[in-house]
Amino acid sequence: MTTAIPQKKFGPVRLVEGVSMKNMFTYYFATITSLFVFTFLPQFQPFLLAEVLAIPESQQGVISGTLGFLGEVVILLSIGMWGSLSDKIGRRYVFASGFLIMAAALYLYPTVDSLLTLYVLRGLFALGSAAATTMISTVIADYAINEDRGKAAGLQGVGNGIGALLTVFVALQLPKIFIGRGATPFEAGEWTYWIIAAVAGLSALVMVAGLRARTQAQKEQKKSLWQITREGIAAAKDPGIALSYMAAFISRGDLAIVGTFFTLWVVTYGTTHGGLSTADALARGGMVIGIAQTAALVFAPVFGMLSDRMNRANATIFAVALASVGYGSTLLVTDPTSGLIFVVAVLIGIGEISGVIASGVLIAQQAPGEIRGSVIGIFSLCGTFGIMTATGVGGYLFDHWLPQGPFVLFAALGLVVVVIGLLIRNKIVPRNEDGEVFAGGH
Repeated sequence: MTTAIPQKKFGPVRLVEGVSMKNMFTYYFATITSLFVFTFLPQFQPFLLAEVLAIPESQQGVISGTLGFLGEVVILLSIGMWGSLSDKIGRRYVFASGFLIMAAALYLYPTVDSLLTLYVLRGLFALGSAAATTMISTVIADYAINEDRGKAAGLQGVGNGIGALLTVFVALQLPKIFIGRGATPFEAGEWTYWIIAAVAGLSALVMVAGLRARTQAQKEQKKSLWQITREGIAAAKDPGIALSYMAAFISRGDLAIVGTFFTLWVVTYGTTHGGLSTADALARGGMVIGIAQTAALVFAPVFGMLSDRMNRANATIFAVALASVGYGSTLLVTDPTSGLIFVVAVLIGIGEISGVIASGVLIAQQAPGEIRGSVIGIFSLCGTFGIMTATGVGGYLFDHWLPQGPFVLFAALGLVVVVIGLLIRNKIVPRNEDGEVFAGGH
């Protein structure tokens, strides 16, 4: 081992030299608030379309799909740029910029008076979310020593889970509370957007005050953004980085499938074959999603610790294989309102969080220190391609083949990544905290 063990720890996670407890606390604060903001916008969108814009229900599906696609295009075009920019100006300013941009979009959302304005603000929000998403993966690679990055990623998964649950149990309940106190639906929606915008704005201030300042390497960075980005793409010559890019495609696609198609499958089957009302079917679907996310929340620290005890390439292969088993198991379910769906939901939740953690830990280990932000930006870009594939191709399969089609697609793609991983795993040489190759460790 060539790296001295730092003295400072955040819980079970040992910190890189120069990283303080305040820096790490700020990062985990961001894992909660970023997911809180990320998940709020799409989940609150039906209220906006119905109560603020008064759009007929028959048109809301197409508009929602267009908004989602637009957001992913903006992320696709900007996410690499944010990673490269962070290598030049430092992580905290990019992180803070992401939160500020999202705060501005959320603050302006109640002023929407046309679909064009709605699309512009959705694109603005996506621009900010791309910055924050990239920094979530980059900062943890900067702060935790290589041997403890699995545990650090497990805690990140817990923070993300808390943020998502806060959306369900706090943010989405605010309109009901405001209306109960005499507000109109429009006022309730307006106040809710402003509160979430305030959370994002506060988070931006916390990032500037609490994250570490630019490192010496970032201060001395003279390369252009384009050159840094090209180096991030070229880094895929490293088989470990290539495997993590492929795993990012699978793991982010997996998350998109759960959010997009799990509830839709339960609702469409329950209303057409199960004799359930739309409200009852939606409640059942929400229960299934809740079980999957709870399984992910509970298993996150477990797989994080496991990632620190295993070779990181092997952990990634194992995680993708777990996800493939979970998603493939949907073929065993003919009635998604039956009890069997809850077993499948647990398997999917475990597989989804395992893939996210393992791929993140592997890219953190393999990314060269001087272009880490750019490499993780390309890693996030691969995840965006996964989301677009899941929603695009998966949606076609859902409508024209089987409702399990999106799940089966990513189970099959995951198995392809597993086979490739097994073929190249012995060629993966781990790197240390500075991104230099070393012979020992994970």
